[in-house]
Amino acid sequence: MKKALQILALLIFTLSAPVAFSQADADCNIKYNLFKGDYQAKKYDAAYENWLWCMDNCPTLSVNIYKYGIKIAEHKLENASAVEKPAAANLVMRVFNQRLEHYPTDFGKIYDDIATFKMEQGASDDEVYTWLEKTFKEDPTEMGGKNIYKYFDIILNKNKNTNPQIVFDTYDQVGEGVEVKREAYSKKIEAINAKDSTTLSTKDKKRRGDYQQILTNLSIVEGGLDAKISEISTCENLIPLNKKYFEEKKNDAVWLKRAVSRMYNKECTDDPFYDTLVEAYVKADPSPQASVFYAGILIKNGETNKAMEYFKKAVDQESDSYKKAKYLLTVGQILSKQGRKGEARTYAYRALEHAPTMGRAYLLIAGMYASSANSCGVDVVSKRMVYVAALNKALKAKSVDPSISSLANRYISSYSENLPSKKDLFAAAIDAGTIHKIGCWINETVRVQSKD
Repeated sequence: MKKALQILALLIFTLSAPVAFSQADADCNIKYNLFKGDYQAKKYDAAYENWLWCMDNCPTLSVNIYKYGIKIAEHKLENASAVEKPAAANLVMRVFNQRLEHYPTDFGKIYDDIATFKMEQGASDDEVYTWLEKTFKEDPTEMGGKNIYKYFDIILNKNKNTNPQIVFDTYDQVGEGVEVKREAYSKKIEAINAKDSTTLSTKDKKRRGDYQQILTNLSIVEGGLDAKISEISTCENLIPLNKKYFEEKKNDAVWLKRAVSRMYNKECTDDPFYDTLVEAYVKADPSPQASVFYAGILIKNGETNKAMEYFKKAVDQESDSYKKAKYLLTVGQILSKQGRKGEARTYAYRALEHAPTMGRAYLLIAGMYASSANSCGVDVVSKRMVYVAALNKALKAKSVDPSISSLANRYISSYSENLPSKKDLFAAAIDAGTIHKIGCWINETVRVQSKD
């Protein structure tokens, strides 16, 4: 009899367990769908109770409990009274922490969001830095623009007088993260631009605008970082610092790449130690980028044919279209510095074939045109018409790459000031709107215009 009762109890438990489980599951789904509907209708107050129930009772049902929940919790915080705010702020942090516990992915993004939240709540720099450092170590590309700037600012202020190498390392890592983002969003824009413009959807147009704004923000961040580091990133500082670590790092491809890039960007390439760095870099890492820098010193040393072989090797080695365009543009910049403007322009145009939105390629051409005004003109008007050609390229740069508008505008302003005046045109008996042929290496036609 006792055994029969045990079997009956087990049978009842077996039959009732799925029912109980199904009911709990059903409750979770009902509550989830209710709060989700209110959330999508932007009724955050109405969504609150059902959402919080899901947080408490079915935390692993969907990641949307946290993706949507952060907005609901922040709305609660925004509308809380002074007495309620501490608890509301704790609730926001609970959303972050619970998501990290139950959905342990996207750590970099979540840490970055926490850092932003802490800043908004007036946390100390030390506390904010703790979260920014977590983001940086997890994935620097997940850092938002303001947070990149904040993180680097804290690093700079802590170390610029005692350990500048840490500052430069951080600057390089941040810059590499920014470049990864730039590459990704540039490719997205180019994919949209490749579509038929007459049938482009509203969704694609909005996405393109959003992507362009992200690129603009990245350019602003880069400008801010450059301004911050400019006081210590001089040739007078970089050369002895790189010499100090060279023996220790001469086989470290990453360190060499960054050291070479810094000296190149700061135009410290005339110093013999730059050549030493480049030679070590190409030995440690015979990559396309190393080949480009090595070809640059070959040109400087008069080994032009060998340099062109390295340029070709670098470009041919790279399969990614955006990276290939970057190398081609770097080749153009190196050739430009050597006064080989015609060849430099060819490489700039080749870069644009692979990355049509690379506005800096047009700016390179614009700068070379402007610097040739005196040599490509014989009188006031013909010299000033060279600036029209330069202006056209600067305007094109801004058009294809709105993210560099601030930089392009400086070029545009400068060239516009150097256009011929109406008085100049009148004296030369030339009418505005007519076609003018620019000779020498530029060999382009432009439409005559004046600055007034």
